[in-house]
Parts: sequence; C-alpha cells; structure tokens
Amino acid sequence: MNCAFYLLRTRYQMAATSANSLSIRSKTRSLPQSNPHGIKFNSQNHLHYNFKSSFLGYKITTTHQQTLTQTQSKTLKVNASFKVAILGAAGGIGQPLSLLIKMSPLVSDLHLYDIANVKGVAADLSHCNTPSKVQDFTGNNELSNCLKDIDIVVIPAGIPRKPGMTRDDLFNINANIVKSLVEAVADNSPNAFIHIISNPVNSTVPIAAEILKQKGVYNRKKLFGVTTLDVVRANTFVAQKKNLKLIDVDVPVIGGHAGITILPLLSKMKPNVSFTDDEIEELSVRIQNGGTEVVEAKAGAGSATLSMAYAAARFVESCLRALDGDSDVYECAFVESEITELPFFASRVKIGREGVEGVVSSDLEGLSEYEKKGLEALKGELKGSIEKGVAFANKEK
Repeated sequence: MNCAFYLLRTRYQMAATSANSLSIRSKTRSLPQSNPHGIKFNSQNHLHYNFKSSFLGYKITTTHQQTLTQTQSKTLKVNASFKVAILGAAGGIGQPLSLLIKMSPLVSDLHLYDIANVKGVAADLSHCNTPSKVQDFTGNNELSNCLKDIDIVVIPAGIPRKPGMTRDDLFNINANIVKSLVEAVADNSPNAFIHIISNPVNSTVPIAAEILKQKGVYNRKKLFGVTTLDVVRANTFVAQKKNLKLIDVDVPVIGGHAGITILPLLSKMKPNVSFTDDEIEELSVRIQNGGTEVVEAKAGAGSATLSMAYAAARFVESCLRALDGDSDVYECAFVESEITELPFFASRVKIGREGVEGVVSSDLEGLSEYEKKGLEALKGELKGSIEKGVAFANKEK
C-alpha cells in the first residue's frame, strides 16, 4: 500500500495534525523515476514525502520525515484527545453532522444529546471503527452530564425551515431552544468553544452572548455563529461557474447568515478571477438564497441539512486543529467584532487554542462598488436581527 493511499483512507486531516506519526515497513530498494507522491530517500536512509489531499474543502500539504529500519511496521498513531458534544444530534442536521465528526481522528469522545430518539443514533454510530467513544444523553435530566468537560459544543437543535418560511419565522421557537441549551453550557462547560447553528444565527448568537454574560462566563473569543455553509456554497457555485478546480477556490463571505446579510466578496477570492456584472449579480443572489433553493427543491420535506452538516463539520474540524496547536487556521464566522460599527459580524477570523485570535480586517478594504453597496444594504437588517436577539435574552420573564 503506498503512503498516499494509506493516509487518505484515514479520512481527513490526519496528515495535518502535529499529533500524528507514521512509520513504514520497508526494504532497501530504489524508487522508480515516476513518483507522483513525492517520495524520496536521502543518503541517511530517511524517507521524505509530500502529500496533498482534500476533505471538507481543505487543501492539505504536509511533509513527514521518518527513519526507516528493517523492522518498522505500517502503523498510524493518532492522538484523539478532544471531546465534542452535539445538542440536537437526532435531527436532520445532527445525524449527518454526528457521523462526520465521528470520523475525525482528533475526537476521543462524542456526546450526543436530544430530547428523544438519540439512543438509536448513538448505537448506530458506535459501530463505526473510528477512535471516538459515543455516548447518548436524552432529555433535560441528562443534559448536564452530556456537557461535562467538553471542548466543543455544537448546537444544531431547533425546527427546520419549511417552504415559505423565512429565518425570522423560526425565531420564537429556536430562540427559546438556544437560550435553554446555552444556559446549560454555561453551567457545565463554560470554557468550551460554542458553535451556534440554530437559525436565525443573526439573532441566536447575540442571544447566546447575553445568556453567557448573565451567567458571568462570557468569552467573546469562544462563541461562534457557524456561517461556513455560505462559504461552501460560494466556493462551489463559483468553481462551477468559472470551471475552476474546487480545491483552489476560496471566497470570503461576510456580514451575517440570512438573505442580503450574506455578502460574498468575489473581489477577494482566490484565485483571482474576473467576473462580468451579470455574473457577480447572479452568483451573489444564488449564494444568498442557497437555503431557499434547497427548501424549495425538497418541497416541504426538509431544509439544507446535509450541506449544513458538511459545513458545520468543516468548522468543527478547523477548531479541533486549532485546539491541537495548528497555528494557521482561518474560517469565516459570525462573532463579536469591531470590524464594523455592528456588535456582531461575519468575517474571516484566525482561530487558536483560546478561540478567536484576530479578525482579517483587510477583507473590507478595497471592495468593489457592488460589494460596497451590498455592505451598506445589509447593515440595517443585520442590526435589527442582533437587537432582536439581545432584547429576547434580556426580556423579563
């Protein structure tokens, strides 16, 4: 089995973490001239290889060095050491998200919580031969145990969008769900990274912030609204439109996570590509309405659950890499920010072991005229959504 295939079958990111080591059984031999995986021996009989692969939208390039002996065996040692809790694990997003996180080599414990039907999900996932141990927790009485000593809490709980519904229509139900779950996180796992998926994110993240403040445990660096799906859609749609290799495409998406508050910055994308005015309009509108596109296609049978699970798993994996010591982790997220006059804003952020280490403010410099107008247009709506969340969290009972 060649080195590249051996790494690829370990799923994503194993080659990208400092905790991994690889040893390979080998006899002294000369390698052929054709060497697609970049493997070579030097005079000290050390093996050097460069390996590129992608999963969840990442481009991974890593270099390993190991001394070869006659007795070394093919073993991949992975340090799975982080605990992740998914609140709403039996739902349409929660189930595929749980599967994807179960695949991560960095997760030692996966706690699945829901108000019902989570035991079957946990039993099913526990049969997957990946490192993490799966435990299920049902109902409010078991929520505190679910959250003990957790590193990352992911909250996809809530009702999905249906045809004709806006994210604002979800507010009253999902706002109460997020409020109660974040209260439990504050009481039981106050130092965890908190990933809010429940819509409307533009309001549920401010709700979470206010609840954490009331509990005296708010850390602005560790609260994230997951807007990765907007980036995933932008990358996909642009790559399709311009016939680009998807792994090379990176489109920053700023603002919020609903309608016109979603602003893809095509002028800042990599690689540098020119667009006509019509293409900019078409792509921007499609990215903004990607959720509606799925809701309508499912004709009442659900919302964007699979793509959301994929995007959320990508964001979780990025945070796991950051917790594991990777110093080069950047993702777009909806966080407390001074990048604009708004208290919360989605933009690219650098993530480290303590959470948000910085905001990429340069993305807002040198915008195109279309983007400048879009930025001004989104501010009013986003401001209203943020204020609505803050008011809900602080209303008298």
